Amino acid sequence: MAVDIFSKEPAFADDPTYRSNLLKEYGFGEERAEIITGEYQTTGFPESLRHCRLLWEVFDLGLEEPYFWILDYFKDAFPIIEKLEDSFAAAENSAFFGVTQQRLGAQQDKISQFLAQVGKMIKELFQMVRELRIIDERLDYYNGVESELSKSISQRGKSHEITLKGLFVDLVQGGGKSAASVYGMARELEFITLPDLFFDAPPLKNTGELERHIESLSQNFNKNVLRVLQRHLNQYLEWRTRTHKEHMQRKIFQLKYLKQHFDVIKMYLTWVKPYLRHVRALTLKGKSMSSAEMVSAFEGSMLDVEILARKPLEPSKKASSCVLATFNYRTRAEMKVQQEGYQRGPIHIGKMVVTFRAYAWTNEQVDNYKKLKDKEMFDLFGDVSSSVQAAMESLGQELYHYLEEAEGKAVQEKKAAEKKPAKTFTEKFLGDFYTPRGAKESRKTRKQEGLAAAQAMADAEKCEGAAKFHAFNVFHLFKKAHRMVAW
Repeated sequence: MAVDIFSKEPAFADDPTYRSNLLKEYGFGEERAEIITGEYQTTGFPESLRHCRLLWEVFDLGLEEPYFWILDYFKDAFPIIEKLEDSFAAAENSAFFGVTQQRLGAQQDKISQFLAQVGKMIKELFQMVRELRIIDERLDYYNGVESELSKSISQRGKSHEITLKGLFVDLVQGGGKSAASVYGMARELEFITLPDLFFDAPPLKNTGELERHIESLSQNFNKNVLRVLQRHLNQYLEWRTRTHKEHMQRKIFQLKYLKQHFDVIKMYLTWVKPYLRHVRALTLKGKSMSSAEMVSAFEGSMLDVEILARKPLEPSKKASSCVLATFNYRTRAEMKVQQEGYQRGPIHIGKMVVTFRAYAWTNEQVDNYKKLKDKEMFDLFGDVSSSVQAAMESLGQELYHYLEEAEGKAVQEKKAAEKKPAKTFTEKFLGDFYTPRGAKESRKTRKQEGLAAAQAMADAEKCEGAAKFHAFNVFHLFKKAHRMVAW
């Protein structure tokens, strides 16, 4: 499938239904307002209680003064103020664009260095998990033999023992190619029965059991064959004991090394996150770049800032009076030398559109709107760290299992799962008619959650008056303070 690597912006940038679908996904109704005189259109924002729109355009308009005037008002009226969006776009031939791209390039170079190192370490992570899988496979054989040694010698199973003996013959003795191996002696020296006697021997604990096993065979087999068999079984017994300890120690070391390696990857990702945040802030917003108000040959720029001011309702604090302020600037950036440090910086002058929207939201609705903004930002600018996370998740659950085992959590969870509570007399007597206490508590919890949600909605209704008042008051006082027509 052909991929267009030169596509500038996401496919949804000009899709009017994208924001509508996003609002429905997070449980919001879409607002309709009079954008054009006499015609109501959707705004792409949640349906508000009150909507106040302020447009101000003067030749020498400074951006900072009206923004901080409104911010100071919110600081006096609302205890919580959060910035949800801060994006901009600049014309390609403007000086502001050139300065921004220089800073963006420096941040991107640093990100590429960190991510190259992270990519190399994730590649090594695959090899570590693979080695741990092989170690676990071998340890299953050793542990299977150990579990059989607790039984009497006549009742011991031979499946895991035969597998280990096959590994011993192939890896240690060299298989059939070596004349000193079990198969080689059977071929070269005509010890025909040696492989059968070697593999048919039951799992043995120590040399004492080995000697008793050899004595039990002395009546039916040649002494030379039994002497060679005893040598091979003794050598295998020593190999099995030592390699079992070696594999256990190797797994402990590998788990610690995996944990350290994973922590280093997380450390690099922690270091790279501020640079990703800076790059996202310096990245030009594609939707603004495609706007008709942005012309490449002009010294123009567009800025979007969105802040949410909210005041929780006392004493429950389950709902808040909220005012969402959206700033849309269309400006002309003049590059002037600042007095401190003699560095060039932009001074923006032009047009400002501020919209105040009043909401009475529960805490869940506030969280949903923040998630909506985060998803929109990720879709607009992309998120590199999510691709790194996807690469690690491709290792499957085994990576997280080994990490938990390195921290000792896997053993604790296994013990907790094995320890099941015994049935009470009432539960045994009533059978299917008995409702466990846990089920009763879960029903009680669900009922309490439903009551809490209903209480939160009731609290939200009490917040409506304050939200509508402040949305209009900041709009009204701003016009008065800046000598506009107000009534």
